[in-house]
Amino acid sequence: MKTTWKDIAPVPTSQEFIDIVLSRTQRRLPTQIRAGFKISRIRGFYTRKVKFTSETFCEKLQAILEGFPRLQDVHPFHKDLLNTLYDADHFRIALGTLSTAKRLIETVARDYVRLLKYAQSLFQCKSLKRAALGRMATICKRLKDPLVYLEQVRQHLGRLPSIDPNTRTLLICGYPNVGKSSFLKSVTRADVDVQPYAFTTKSLFVGHFDYKYLRFQAIDTPGILDHPLEEMNTIEMQSITAIAHLRSAILYFMDLSEQCGYSVAAQMALFTSIKPLFANKLVFIVINKTDVMKPEDLDPETQQQLQDLLTQNSNTELLQLSCVTNEGVQEVKNAVCDRLIADRVAAKLKSGQASQSATDDAPSGRLGDLLARIHVARPLPGSVSETYIPEAVKSGTYKKYDKNDPERKMLERDLEEQNGGAGVYNIDLKKTYDLANDEWNHDKVPEFFNGKNVFDYVDPDIEEKLAALEAEEERLTAEGFYDESDSMEDEEDAEIRMKADLIRTKTGLMKNEARMKKSLKNKAQIPRAKKQRTVGQMEKHFHSIGLDASAPTDRARAQIRNARPASTMGDEMDLDTPSARAKSVSRAPKTNRLTDGLGKTATGITDPATRTKAERIAKLGQRQMNRMARQGEADRHETASLPAHLLKGKRKMGTNRSR
Repeated sequence: MKTTWKDIAPVPTSQEFIDIVLSRTQRRLPTQIRAGFKISRIRGFYTRKVKFTSETFCEKLQAILEGFPRLQDVHPFHKDLLNTLYDADHFRIALGTLSTAKRLIETVARDYVRLLKYAQSLFQCKSLKRAALGRMATICKRLKDPLVYLEQVRQHLGRLPSIDPNTRTLLICGYPNVGKSSFLKSVTRADVDVQPYAFTTKSLFVGHFDYKYLRFQAIDTPGILDHPLEEMNTIEMQSITAIAHLRSAILYFMDLSEQCGYSVAAQMALFTSIKPLFANKLVFIVINKTDVMKPEDLDPETQQQLQDLLTQNSNTELLQLSCVTNEGVQEVKNAVCDRLIADRVAAKLKSGQASQSATDDAPSGRLGDLLARIHVARPLPGSVSETYIPEAVKSGTYKKYDKNDPERKMLERDLEEQNGGAGVYNIDLKKTYDLANDEWNHDKVPEFFNGKNVFDYVDPDIEEKLAALEAEEERLTAEGFYDESDSMEDEEDAEIRMKADLIRTKTGLMKNEARMKKSLKNKAQIPRAKKQRTVGQMEKHFHSIGLDASAPTDRARAQIRNARPASTMGDEMDLDTPSARAKSVSRAPKTNRLTDGLGKTATGITDPATRTKAERIAKLGQRQMNRMARQGEADRHETASLPAHLLKGKRKMGTNRSR
């Protein structure tokens, strides 16, 4: 159950509301439209603006409606507290006004979107959009008073204490100036204002404390006067609401010294008046200021009236304390908390449906369910539990460790000293493994495959046997055992040769893959030795595939002549080395970007007049492309054609509407 309202978002005023929505529409949607566009595009542009504005208005209003509590969903205590502080009818009217405005804005948007579908011009579409946004803004302006009221309610709700109606609660009530706030300040860390005059506390104050590892909350209520409910003000009604709806232990404070300004008879009369609100609750009459006057100091008639008040209410106890001397404060707190815990536990055990029991006198409800799951073991009558000493201890097998005893059990510390000390001896953790066979303790960590330990089937001499097989394979290969011959027609030999070829191929692939992963990394996979080829090798390769090699050969020889001096020129072609590329770039002839066609607009024309004419023609040809690339409706550029008096400077007459 929600008990705090501090997370309700602030409610803006009507003008702030309009500015937020319209500025969001301006930022989120395109802002440029032209009369030359198709009418369907213009309609879509303004329809989108109307729909987006309507959705933003409705979204903001819905957020406000969902932020505030619904009276039918909160606890009755919070419902009556809201009714006492703010008048539930006004609260409902304000929220209902916002809901109606939301519905009207949706209707306006729907009607104007329908009209925009049949608009015939840019001016007509713009007029309909302005009318739609104007009507939405007018509806929002009429929400001025409800928005201001809801903002005030939100601020006051945020200042209310966080009260949990379902937790363990101590509720302090009574006449004004009887010491309620002093008791709350003594048992909790609540910052309560304590003054020697009446009605210091004007609202509910909450403090928390721990008792037996459980969290309790203590609520200090404003003072109550003995008159009908119809005559009580807002301050007193807060106390009545808390007493009526909170499931708590009631601490009714009384001042027998009458320093509060009210007689003992009036205080007992108030207890009798509000006693119907104490139904099904623990009630404690707490006598405060015992350092001034105790119940024994009263006259016999008043003592008898106080005793009759206790006897008339069977579940009422009398407690005494003094907040000035702190005498009895902790005792009162402990007694009330113990009674409250016991009462809540009994209520929980009795709640729920009666469980089906095997016997008629079996407990029902939660207690029966709990006892059905718990088995309490009890010793048989007459049974005696005697001490037992194991036989191993009696026989001396297990005895106290003595370092001087030569037959003592060897510890790891002793083994370390015998085997070279720290840094030399390493503890063997596997020797303490509890396996079926002690010989398995030092086995390798098992790896299971198909329910079997793989290490149980691994030959320890597998590497030597594999080396012998490879040596035999090489010998057979050298002797030509696997060479194909027409005389060998045995199927078994053919199968052996096929498997040997597969193994040999697979081994080569695995070696190449491992070599590439290890050495190449991000380098090219072409070996360095195969990057350089001579012109003769290239010519031979072209002839082998049936192509004419004269043109590539001449081009390669020409590049070789340009790349190196004639004295070092040979038949080798090395075009991929960095030195060759650097030489070829450094010896490239210088060019004129303006006359050789390398510039952005140059045409390679040497005549200045002709070149100027060509540049002018090029600019004219670019004009059409520039026109096609002009800004669209989604561009954020503000042109100079916008009226400056609407966007900046001092404004006097006229309108400042620029949307």
